[in-house]
Amino acid sequence: MAFHVQARTGRNQPQAEINMIPLIDVMLVLLIIFMVTAPLLTHGVKVDLPKATSQAADTPPKTIQASIRADGSLYWEKEALRWEALPERLAAQAALEPQPELHIRADSAVAYGKVAELMSAASAAGITKIGFITAPTAPKP
Repeated sequence: MAFHVQARTGRNQPQAEINMIPLIDVMLVLLIIFMVTAPLLTHGVKVDLPKATSQAADTPPKTIQASIRADGSLYWEKEALRWEALPERLAAQAALEPQPELHIRADSAVAYGKVAELMSAASAAGITKIGFITAPTAPKP
């Protein structure tokens, strides 16, 4: 914004400074509005909650470990298992209540197809909770 100011010489010259007072006034009003409304947004309704005693359910779900070695051999917990017998075991575990979690431990050199085959068999049997067990890596410095 440039304002024309008539100099002593009678010529119109643009004013080279901006009037900051209206901008500062608006900013101060906004600051006051935010300072007043911010505490109102963070507080909830005070409610006197009833006192009750209960015990937390600390029964962790049962887990099943299925391991696949680099050569493609399958292990159920620590017992060797044929791939053909896998659907029976998975169906028996899927029928349990509560349903156990299937933890898959696959060697890093195992073909992805074997892991996909195990996941597909678990899904077909009705197992809904599947997890992968990995080795932790060292944190980067």
